[in-house]
Amino acid sequence: MIRGVLLDLAGVVYLGDHILPAAKSAVDGLRSTGLPLGFITNTTRTSKTGIIDRLARMGLDVSPDELVTPAEAARAWLARHKRSPHLLVHPALTADFQDLAEYRETAVVVGDAGRDFTYERLNAAFRALVAGADFLALAKNRTFRDADNELSLDAGAFVTALEYASGRQAILLGKPSPDFYAAAVARLGCDAADTVMVGDDVEADVSGARASCGDRCGAPGANRQVPPWRRGGRDTATDRGRGRPPDGSRLDRRASERPSPEPMNGRHDWPRDRRSELICGMRRTRHSTR
Repeated sequence: MIRGVLLDLAGVVYLGDHILPAAKSAVDGLRSTGLPLGFITNTTRTSKTGIIDRLARMGLDVSPDELVTPAEAARAWLARHKRSPHLLVHPALTADFQDLAEYRETAVVVGDAGRDFTYERLNAAFRALVAGADFLALAKNRTFRDADNELSLDAGAFVTALEYASGRQAILLGKPSPDFYAAAVARLGCDAADTVMVGDDVEADVSGARASCGDRCGAPGANRQVPPWRRGGRDTATDRGRGRPPDGSRLDRRASERPSPEPMNGRHDWPRDRRSELICGMRRTRHSTR
């Protein structure tokens, strides 16, 4: 039985500063069922307050307790291990690391710094790692769809570069870390095997959600539909050319011809719109795109 729902944000609820078609009605419909609802994101160019403000401008009221971010996980890790952060993050994210206790030992924290991924800052982080600092990656996504509707490098390329240069492996705090999903599910107050994860990324959303509940993900039910331009966990010009554009106006032929998923527990518990239906799941999927 489905007892909770987690929603990814970028690519599921919005793209850039624009809410996706039917996203608000889908969220409202989920809330009307009474199911616990949470939001989970790997976005690291914006503070948690900034994300909540963006959602509010789109007409979605999300409380801080409903939103789980990698920066929160990093703060908890730093406090638990008594480390001070050496930040390699976007300037807008530094607000999430204010008022931390200071410790002698440090941990390099890498997020999507955007234009602030300069040689000087990368080299400073590298030297800190060589000197023995711990290594935290807020996310390790390969790419993301930027405000200009084109793909941009995400934090993963820079984390991997530092791993290669330093000979160290980063501790991943965001998706697809099972611990990150476990923290989000804990806020829902239900078991991971009874939670549906709605996302658009095979690597970060689908793999992470399944890993978080292991062998308990045996019940069929949720449909996983990955956007055509992200099949196989990657973006290619060919996929973007033949697939659905980001505004959700058209599904590719293969996606539109697939049969609809069977009702969960004999009925559909929330409004379904195939333009925005991107349900992957912590539960085993019956209608897989791969």
